[in-house]
Amino acid sequence: MLIHFKTLGCRLNEAELETWSREFHQQGHQLTLSVDDADLVIINTCAVTEEAVKKSRKLLRKAQRNNHDAKLVMTGCYATLEKDALIDTQGVDLVVPNEDKSRLIELILDNLELPAADTSAVDQEASQLLFSGRQRAFVKVQDGCRYRCTFCIVTVARGSESSRSIQSIVEEINLLSQQDIKEVVLTGVHLGGYGADQNSNLVELVEAVLSDTDIQRIRMGSLEPWELDDGFWQLFENSRVMPHLHLPLQSGADSVLRRMARRCKTADFAELLNKARDVNPTFNITTDIIVGFPGETEEEWQQSYDFIASCDFGHIHIFSYSPRDGTKAATLPDPISREVKRQRSEQLHVLADTMKQHNQQKILGQTHEVLFEGNQQLNMDGSITWSGYTPNFQRVKVVSNRNDLCNSIHPVKLKDELVDSELTGMLA
Repeated sequence: MLIHFKTLGCRLNEAELETWSREFHQQGHQLTLSVDDADLVIINTCAVTEEAVKKSRKLLRKAQRNNHDAKLVMTGCYATLEKDALIDTQGVDLVVPNEDKSRLIELILDNLELPAADTSAVDQEASQLLFSGRQRAFVKVQDGCRYRCTFCIVTVARGSESSRSIQSIVEEINLLSQQDIKEVVLTGVHLGGYGADQNSNLVELVEAVLSDTDIQRIRMGSLEPWELDDGFWQLFENSRVMPHLHLPLQSGADSVLRRMARRCKTADFAELLNKARDVNPTFNITTDIIVGFPGETEEEWQQSYDFIASCDFGHIHIFSYSPRDGTKAATLPDPISREVKRQRSEQLHVLADTMKQHNQQKILGQTHEVLFEGNQQLNMDGSITWSGYTPNFQRVKVVSNRNDLCNSIHPVKLKDELVDSELTGMLA
């Protein structure tokens, strides 16, 4: 059976897709990059914004249009929130809501008539992640969230918190390591809450991965900026734990954070940044910011801008607020005009670019271990321009005559200046 995957949204969706890919492959099925050739199309949808809902619907229509014969399975947050409507949609053969995602393959094989697997053709050593061009794997460790930020529909779609066992996560990472994966990213809807339902925690999980696997690099996905105790920061004393975190701030004004029902004040967030940079002066912190949240006054925006500027983020994902049906924020008064949101977004993009370059400049001239993830281009002189990432997730380009750098880690001496706003270097 040929299977085609499409996914939208968060890293958690990508982690789920990669897990399903491996499981289908182990059962004798194959992946295809072409929807036209597929016997089965699985769409892992997103509903975090109205735009994500539109994209999910567009993927559905495109799959129906391009391959009438394939069985079509919808899953993910949009499929969960709109399950009844999708069940009644012509051409959709199965809807798997988030609460049943762990049984997705079982449900598909039990409910749909599909070509039989050829288990004799399975290459157990084959890496399906590298088949899709990746050297880093996303590992889902938990799902669901106990909190209810007023702008977020995902906590409704994902349900209550549920953590995987440490043993199952360690086993998956060991399998990935055997397949020559160099780096894993631990992901979850509320990653910082890992283990709360199992009398465990995120620190214990990372310590187990460090002691019971030989994976070379460990990253953590997006973490809410609360519930990180001092033991958490000690993890980064191990060089296998990468000095980069994505900590969503959402706003730099405490009054706006209260309307968002966020559990972290700006002073608390600033303290987290200090702890991270005490561990490593070049620790890279990236974040999410929502501009134009309902009721955001000019004074609040200026407070937010000034605080964000003090944080020296390596990168900012900037979102202009749009109301999402089913959330409390959609009912709040004093919406911000599209023009004001556009102006604030543009102002923040300029600041974000400045801070990004400042973080790049911190490591100019230094030597860092770079995981090469692919070649950008073949040059006229026969050399190859390669691209990879430092431990603190700074992208670096290297020109080399070697053709074997993909999925390998090498020390790189960075040049003393940026080239076209990019870090460049040479193999050390």
